[in-house]
Amino acid sequence: MTFRVENVDWLRGKDRLAKLREHVFVLEWRLPREAEFDEHDATAFHILIVDNEDNPIATGRLTQSGEIGRIAVKRKFRTLPVYRQLFTALVTLAKQHNVPLVHVSCDLDSVNYHQKLGFTPNGPVFMEAGIPRQKMACSVNQFTLPDVTHMH
Repeated sequence: MTFRVENVDWLRGKDRLAKLREHVFVLEWRLPREAEFDEHDATAFHILIVDNEDNPIATGRLTQSGEIGRIAVKRKFRTLPVYRQLFTALVTLAKQHNVPLVHVSCDLDSVNYHQKLGFTPNGPVFMEAGIPRQKMACSVNQFTLPDVTHMH
């Protein structure tokens, strides 16, 4: 299956972005809707990945300050190649907009994975919605994706 990556701004893509994020975060993960949307949406750069029937399957955003977040991927598309496309597109956006450093906040169990991409822990572990999390940072020039060509 082939996917298309789109750069979308909040005004043009709000309906599709919000619907996908609500599906993943509010319906599936039961997070409060108010916590899902914030003032950064309007100024952030958004990536939307759609399938060959133009259905949104994944999204993520890059804020002006370099924070990668709001990663929402429909359950059946949670594969390394999809995450790879999403992160590659977000880091490419950072380079295009001269954002030298990207940041993520991740669950503790994915710290090792992010370190393989070039991220290093940044600050203490913190709690968010009852989940221990870690902020991590990476220079866009040090970001690397492990080879996943042997996986499907």
